[in-house]
This record gives sequence, C-alpha cells and structure tokens, in this order.
Amino acid sequence: MKIQDMITVLESIAPPSLQEGYDNAGLLTGQPGWDCSGVLVTLDATEAVIQEAIEKKCNLVVAHHPIIFGGLKKINGKNYVERTVIAAIKHDIAIYAIHTNLDNVLNGVNAMIADTIGLVNRAVLQPKSSTLKKLYSFVPGSHAEQVRSAVFAAGAGHIGNYSECSFNAPGQGTFKAGEGATPFVGKQGERHTEEEIKIEVIFPAWLEKKIIIALLAAHPYEEVAYDIISLDNENQAIGSGLVGELATPLAEEAFLQLLKSRFGLSVIRHTALLGRPVQKIALCGGAGAFLADAARAAGADFYITSDIKYHEFFDAEDRLVIADIGHYESEQFTTELLFAILTQKFPTFAVLKTGVKTNPVRYFL
Repeated sequence: MKIQDMITVLESIAPPSLQEGYDNAGLLTGQPGWDCSGVLVTLDATEAVIQEAIEKKCNLVVAHHPIIFGGLKKINGKNYVERTVIAAIKHDIAIYAIHTNLDNVLNGVNAMIADTIGLVNRAVLQPKSSTLKKLYSFVPGSHAEQVRSAVFAAGAGHIGNYSECSFNAPGQGTFKAGEGATPFVGKQGERHTEEEIKIEVIFPAWLEKKIIIALLAAHPYEEVAYDIISLDNENQAIGSGLVGELATPLAEEAFLQLLKSRFGLSVIRHTALLGRPVQKIALCGGAGAFLADAARAAGADFYITSDIKYHEFFDAEDRLVIADIGHYESEQFTTELLFAILTQKFPTFAVLKTGVKTNPVRYFL
C-alpha cells in the first residue's frame, strides 16, 4: 500500500480543486510514493499527534487542519508549527491535510454535524458556481450509446439526484480523409457525409481528464471532435455550509440542550432567543461568520457555527439565533468521517483514530 493510494481515495471524495484560495490542503510532508505502514486520522496534526503516529508505527497522518497554513521562512523549532514539521520530517511521517475541500462537499464536514443533530432535507447553504463544465461531442449513431455509457461511467451526466443526463441531437457531419488517415467511415480524398448524434453532458470540472480519456477510448473515430465549455451554473452539491430541517420542531431551549448533549458542550454563546419553534437549521463547521447572511436568507431559525466575534452576533438581526458552539466542538466528528472513508475502502489496513484531544481551548465553569 502506498501513501498515494490513500490520497487518491480522499481526493475522490474532496477534490483539491475545491479548496478555498487561502487554504493549504494536500500533502504537506513526505512523498506519495512511500510505502504506507499505517494511517492516523485527526482533526489537527500537532506535536503530540506526530509522537502518537511514531509510537503506533503510522507513517501517514491525515488531518483536517493544515499544520502549515502560511509560508515557513525558517524551520528551527521556535514554535509548535516548526516543531511539528521537524518531528514529521525527522521520522519520515507524511502529513496530508484535507481542509476546505472537505468543507465544500455536501457529504463532508457539515454532513457530520447534520447527522449529529438529525437533520433531514439537506442542501448546500451557499452553492459554488464555476465548478461545472459541459462536453459536446459528435458521434456516429451506431456508437452513440457506447460513448454515452463511457462518459457516464467516468462521472459525467449528474444533475442533482439524477444521473446519466444528456441531450442528444441528430445532424450531419462532413469530413475528407487526407493522406495517411485511416477513416472509420468514408474514403481517403473524398468528402464523406455521416449521420451523427451531438451528445451534450455536464460534468464536475475536476473530472475533465478522466472523462476525455473515456470519450476517446469509446469513440470510433480516428480524430474525435469535441468541445468543452465552462459553466457559471451553481453546483448544488458543492459549496459552503449546509441547511436542513429537524424532523420535529423543538422549543429553542430544548434545541440548545440538544446541542449541549450531542456535542458534549459545557457552554454555548448565542444571540437572543426569539420565542418561536426551531425547525430549519443552517450550519457551518469551523469559522462561519461569513455565512450569517446566507443563513438568514435561507429562512433558518438557528445558525450553528463557531468563532463568532462580538459585532458579528449583531448579524442575527433578530431574525434567527446564531449559536457559537466552538471550533473544535463543531468539527470534532471529522475524525470519524476520515476514518469511515478510509476503512470503507481499506477494511483490513491499519487506519487508526487519534487518542489525542487536540482542542487548545479550555472552559472554567
């Protein structure tokens, strides 16, 4: 088993192209070609976690938060980031971070929060645009189904809860095979007219290479004509935050108690209660003040997130309750998500969950 094998599985769930521009997800130390002796999954790659990986003979640490976030100008051990990186390099420990790209998929970090609360009817709170492309190709009618099936199998044609979506239009294609060509139909030096099908399919931008390979392998022509265009459409499965509903409405105090119980909280910072039932919930794991407007626009009764500053609480506008449950607390189940992803693919391989509680925040009660 190679470290690259683990990375491939993780990136099939959360492609690196989905990380935000400020982020630093990916392989931070180590080499993808190394043999993998074991994997330790964690929220944070700290010094203690690296030591745990050494003791448990795991040479890959998969973390949600990148230990290297900004640039490192020196590595001499003067702070915890440098000491962690030094320890990892010294002991040949690869560190892989899967951060905002895992936040930005519907079944990622926010889905774990929604599972913990029991939300149904889920959707991305703020969908991203410009993550979709469209493929046009022109295929002889006899091979249209073969080509459609190939690009569908490669990941094209998904729209919401529907798969194998395409548009097909008949037409006539013309071409004249030149010297050295071996045309599938027609003769060299003669213009040929062929009844063709124009196939159109939408696909996620990060699957482009895979889909083109599938198209070329399935298409009968020696020279395959195709076009790819970028779309501004919002991708309803990709974006920031999540919105869903409780199956049964709760009183505000009862919902706060539910949060305390499910997330193991000792305290919740929140805006004024509004005296109405709670059913529609917006949420964002980690620092989510930037989505307060989207939560209001979605008609949420509660917005659950963390790292809210004093003036940002005013963004509730007495239209919903903003509840700050803590950064670590909101993302604590991400370790379980990473463990589930890897053990489902590699059920007999050594994938371990950290025993280190990396939360740096303590509460005096």
